[in-house]
Amino acid sequence: MTTETLVTSGSTRRPAAVRADARRRSVYRRRTALGALARHVFLIVVSVLLIYPLLWMIVSSLRPNDEIFRLPGLWPVSFDTSNYIDGWNALSPSFGTYLVNSVIVVLGSIIGNLVSCAMAAYAFARLDFRFKRTMFAIMLVTIMLPMHVVIVPQYIMFSQMGLVNTFWPLILPKMLATDSFFIFLMVQFIRGIPRELDEAARIDGAGHARIFLQILIPMMTPALATTAIFTFVWVWNDFFGALIYLNNPQLFTVPLALRQFLSSQGSSNFGGMFAMSVVSLVPVFLAFLFGQRFLIKGIATTGMK
Repeated sequence: MTTETLVTSGSTRRPAAVRADARRRSVYRRRTALGALARHVFLIVVSVLLIYPLLWMIVSSLRPNDEIFRLPGLWPVSFDTSNYIDGWNALSPSFGTYLVNSVIVVLGSIIGNLVSCAMAAYAFARLDFRFKRTMFAIMLVTIMLPMHVVIVPQYIMFSQMGLVNTFWPLILPKMLATDSFFIFLMVQFIRGIPRELDEAARIDGAGHARIFLQILIPMMTPALATTAIFTFVWVWNDFFGALIYLNNPQLFTVPLALRQFLSSQGSSNFGGMFAMSVVSLVPVFLAFLFGQRFLIKGIATTGMK
């Protein structure tokens, strides 16, 4: 075979190989595009299914009571905002009182958790004392204990102290570092802060209080924000604790107030209940909207992602 034949055969094979490679790349791109399209369609369908109850509640809050369960779909025949006015004034006192009560309980719980859990986390992460590992293990075990296990002895204790039918049974436990999840979260965060900062502060004459307040606390902003957001959501939506300890309607929180719209005698005000449910969701939505950055950063930097 001559040199010209080899060159000619090689030159004819190269375009064929290039065309085959181009076809393979085209098939791969089509498969990738189809796979991405299928994933997006699946995620959109799942998102619609998950958000459908929320959309239905919002639409139902704009319908008259006799149309809420009679008309299908998510589009009301007429937008009726009277449910918001009627729902706000349907109970005695007005719904604003229940919002204020929830705000008082939430703020007290947030302050209690931030102070007590941060101090307990500093002790576990930085101090050396006897039975430290044992106490830390016991603290972690309490995460698995549901509230219903301890609610009876707690109620008896608060009843003997004369605190039932006040906000203190809902706030006081938060001031005693009873939420082990937040202690564990802050311990993991503090362990990620170099100890060299503590040692440098001690050389300058700082004690534990100054190290905790002036060095660690400013660096713990993501963990503190995460604790505040979770505490806000959990306490704002707490129905069981408020049901156990609060008997005076003047002290009811939002979950208990929403329950008052329902009647076992068939005269339930669903329109007002849905309208006030939408109102009660606004603070939770705003908390996640403005705290999302700190929430993600706080969880990602504590070794829990």
